[in-house]
Amino acid sequence: MEAQITVTCDDGSTFTGSYRLVTTLTDARRYPAGTLVGLYHQRWEHESAYFALRYTIMRGRVLRSGDPVGIEQEMWALLTLYQTLRTVMVEAAESRPGTDPDRCGFTIALHTARDLVVQAAGITNGATIGVIGRRILAGLLPPRRPRVSTRKVKSPISRYHDRQQDGRPDTSRTVTGLDITILEPEPQLPAASHDDRHTPSEDRRRQRVLEVLATAPDRHWHPRDLARHLGDVTLGTMRRQLDRWARHGLIHKTGPATYTSHRT
Repeated sequence: MEAQITVTCDDGSTFTGSYRLVTTLTDARRYPAGTLVGLYHQRWEHESAYFALRYTIMRGRVLRSGDPVGIEQEMWALLTLYQTLRTVMVEAAESRPGTDPDRCGFTIALHTARDLVVQAAGITNGATIGVIGRRILAGLLPPRRPRVSTRKVKSPISRYHDRQQDGRPDTSRTVTGLDITILEPEPQLPAASHDDRHTPSEDRRRQRVLEVLATAPDRHWHPRDLARHLGDVTLGTMRRQLDRWARHGLIHKTGPATYTSHRT
């Protein structure tokens, strides 16, 4: 599904971009497109999971084991601890209706669990979860502010270090409005190409493509755009024919997958 998203910031500035979301949740009644697009930004929060595992739990240390079996055991132990703490955090949030689990502090949950283990006070499982949950609810974080900024990589040696010219601001800005417009899906290409070898020359695919290219000589056409425009050819066939016509000099290839009308 494709959507156009317009973001309005607290200073009055707006940023608009088109995004494409691929999902296996194909039941449109249970999972409306607008809902999925609106929730997608939360998937980026998996970065918080990596941070919790590497720094909050491990404090930046590497795994101690020196063999594959030991490393696998350590990884499962870390993942089990992480998942258990996250489960307690969600249960604590659900015990207070209207509380967003994002407000629960992972560090509070970890330190409380560690204190209970160190103290070895003989607390039962249910009571232990109760203690962790109460401390989490007593130290809830403020609600998260919706923000927008360009994606940046802090590592100076990363090939993605340069700022992306995507229209978003360099510094984080608070979002005050979000408008999501679901775009209509584009028509599907046919499963097989129409054989036009016995079609009159003026109606053959080559002539039709030349006519389409002539309507916008400065446009760099992609094979998919031309295939959709014609409606009777697969993308693979369109690519092969365009490459052949470009080699014969009938059209001009401007890039790895773009074409224009022939220029002398």
